[in-house]
Amino acid sequence: MGELGRKARLYVLLVRARVRADWQYRTPFVLFTVAQFGITFLDFLLIAVIFQRTPHLEGWSLPEVAFLYGTSGVSFFIGDVFISQVERVGMYVKDGRFDSLLVRPMGTLFQLSTEEFAFRRFGKLVQSTIVLVVATASLDVAWTPGRAGMVALMLTTGAVIFSAIWVAGSAITFFAVDSIEVVNSFTYGGNYATQYPIGVFGPWLRRFITLAVPTAFVNYFPALYVLGRSDTLGLPSWSRFASPGVAVVTVLVAMTAWRVGLRHYRSTGS
Repeated sequence: MGELGRKARLYVLLVRARVRADWQYRTPFVLFTVAQFGITFLDFLLIAVIFQRTPHLEGWSLPEVAFLYGTSGVSFFIGDVFISQVERVGMYVKDGRFDSLLVRPMGTLFQLSTEEFAFRRFGKLVQSTIVLVVATASLDVAWTPGRAGMVALMLTTGAVIFSAIWVAGSAITFFAVDSIEVVNSFTYGGNYATQYPIGVFGPWLRRFITLAVPTAFVNYFPALYVLGRSDTLGLPSWSRFASPGVAVVTVLVAMTAWRVGLRHYRSTGS
């Protein structure tokens, strides 16, 4: 078995152990999952209320905005379930537990992502998936293999982009331990921004989520191709297919930021 296969097997074992431990307390587990489903449903209900007052939002219909909401939610919560545990690195650095991760044979990112595997957040993923399925069925779109393939691709690359932002943002805590809210503004804030057409935001925010923290490539630009819509930003047509490249770049930036953070780490000194 190769190194990658060995890591995959170990990851499955650790995740299974974590899920089994959570399932020992079935009632809290189920209640938390249902609560997560309900909270995210309220987010979508807010969008539905907006459309009670207007038939279109920046020219987008309710099914189209629901499509953005669903693709953003599925991508985000895949990262939330599998990667978001890295945001706990600040706690590990502050109380000295991060040292124990450094002396183990597996990488620190690998250990953090399995330390608190967030399967109990699955309710969010279910809710977003339901909205996506219903929205997709309601769209007035001539489905082709290319459009269907783009939906699958945007969910995958979107999850990678959100995950990379989580890692890059969490690397800030090596320099400023109490910076979790800054990280959340990029991750949870990015999830919120991608639920709406980019045209509803001001020019500076549009540029920010396109060029600085590229959450617009999670679903907005691919959705333009799927829905056959024009781009209000006036970017070239190839930007609709740039999400895989953006995902690669964000991963490289995230891994670089993490390595720089590790080199900067000097333990707690206690």
